[in-house]
Amino acid sequence: MYHRLIFEISGEGRSSYRNPPKDVPSAKPGDIIPPGMLADTPPDFPQVSELDLMRHFTHLSRKNYGVDTHFYPLGSCTMKYNPKVNERVSRLPGFSEIHPYARIDDVQGALELMFNLEKSLCAITGMDRFTLQPAAGAHGELTALLMIRAYFQDQGEEGKTRRRILIPDSAHGTNPASAVLGGFDTVEIKSDARGNVDLNHLRENLDNRTACLMLTMPNTLGLFDENLDQVVKMTHDNGTFIYLDGANLNAIMGMTRPADLGFDVMHINLHKTFSTPHGGGGPGSGPVGVTNKLAPYLPGPVPCFDDGRYIFQKPEKSIGRVRSFYGNFLVMVKAYAYILALGDQGIRQSARMAVLNANYLRQRLRDTYHLKYDRACLHEFVLSASTQKEQGVTARDIGKRLLDSGFYAPTTYFPLIVEEALMIEPTETESKETLDEFIDAMETIGKEAMEDPLRVTGAPYTTSVSRVDEVSAARKPVLRWTPGG
Repeated sequence: MYHRLIFEISGEGRSSYRNPPKDVPSAKPGDIIPPGMLADTPPDFPQVSELDLMRHFTHLSRKNYGVDTHFYPLGSCTMKYNPKVNERVSRLPGFSEIHPYARIDDVQGALELMFNLEKSLCAITGMDRFTLQPAAGAHGELTALLMIRAYFQDQGEEGKTRRRILIPDSAHGTNPASAVLGGFDTVEIKSDARGNVDLNHLRENLDNRTACLMLTMPNTLGLFDENLDQVVKMTHDNGTFIYLDGANLNAIMGMTRPADLGFDVMHINLHKTFSTPHGGGGPGSGPVGVTNKLAPYLPGPVPCFDDGRYIFQKPEKSIGRVRSFYGNFLVMVKAYAYILALGDQGIRQSARMAVLNANYLRQRLRDTYHLKYDRACLHEFVLSASTQKEQGVTARDIGKRLLDSGFYAPTTYFPLIVEEALMIEPTETESKETLDEFIDAMETIGKEAMEDPLRVTGAPYTTSVSRVDEVSAARKPVLRWTPGG
C-alpha cells in the first residue's frame, strides 16, 4: 500500500493548531526583521490536520528498524535491547536538568555517579583509572593514542622514534584512522589461518619505532586470539604498549579482565556494552581505561573524592580536554544503572548468553554458508557467501532478501579478510525462538540462491523502497520533494 507524503495530503486551509485572539497590537514584519532579510513568499509548509499529522509521523516511525521492533544481528556493533528503566532514570530532573557550569557543590550527586561509574569500569576491566570524556569509541581510540604519544615524548630521544602503530588486518576501520589522526604511521599485521595475529609477521614489525599494537579482543571474526600470551609478551618485551579496542567487550565482561590479560589501555563503548541506544549516530560514550603507567596522562579533569566531597582534578601530565565539559553524562547514567541492575553475576551471565547464542547460530548455519574460520566463536562470527556468489548471489543480496523476512541485515563485507562476509552478532537478549526464525530465513535464502538466484538478487520486495541504483543514490541523492517529482 502506497502512503502519501505529507505534502501530498496537504490541503489549503487545514491546520493542526489555532492561535488565540491577539491581545497586543500587531507589529509590521519590517519592524522586527530587516526588510532585506524578509522572504518574498511564506514557506511552502504542508497544511494538515492534527490527526493527519499524527498518523503520518506514526506511520513513518513504523518503518524504522531497531531492536525494539526487529532482530538486529549487526555484527561488531552489539545492537542489544536496552531496558527502558535506564531511559527513565536518565530523565530524572536531577540528571537531565543540571548544567555543566553548575557549582560543584550543587552537582555532588552527578559527580558521585561519575566517580562510582569509573570504579565500576575499573572493577570490570582491571584498569587503574578511566576518563569518561570521550564521546564514542573512535574518540576513545584517539584519546588513548594521544596519551601514548605524550608518554613517549617524555622519554626524550628514545620516544621520538616511536611513531608506528601496528594494526591487525581484522581490526575496525577506526583503528588506522585514529592512529593517523594522532600523528602516527600505521602498519598492517596479517592474520594466520586460524584468525589469530600472525606471530611471525608481528615479530618482523616490532622494533624501536613501534609505539603500540592495537588489538580487538575478541577480534572482529568473533575469535579469541589463541596466541594472546605470546602476543602480549612480545609486545611488552619490545617496550611497546598494547591497546584493546573494547568494542567487543560484551563477549568477555565479567569472564576475564583485559588488564589481567596484559592490556595497558583500552576504550569501552558504553553505548554498545552497557545499555544505551546505539543507532542514529549517537549519542555515544567511549571511556578510556589505563594502567598506572599512563594514568598521569589522562584527559582532565577527572572526578575525585577529597575531604568529604567530590571534586574535579587534573592529572599530573594530562593531555588536556578531549571534549567540552565532562562527556555525555546521560549516557553514563544509563550505563551505571545497567551495571547496578545486573551486578557481578548478571554481567557474567550476559556474556555467557551472548557467546551461547552466537555459537548456536554458527553451528546451525555452517552447512548453508561457508565458514572460513571454523572454530568456536565468542559473541559473533563471520560467514561467507562465496558459495552463493558462484550463482550470482552476493552477501549484499542476502542482506536485502532478509528484509523481506522482517530481519535487519547483518554486517556485510567486513572484515575484509573474509570474501563476501556476513558478520552476525545475535547478542544475549534474543530468545531461541527468534534465533530459530532467523536460521529458517537464512537457510531459505541459501536454498533460493542455489535454485532461484534471481529471486534473491531482486530483493527486497516487501519494503516501501525496493532495489535501487545504489551508486546513483549515493552520488545523486534526491533530498527534497518537488511537486510532480
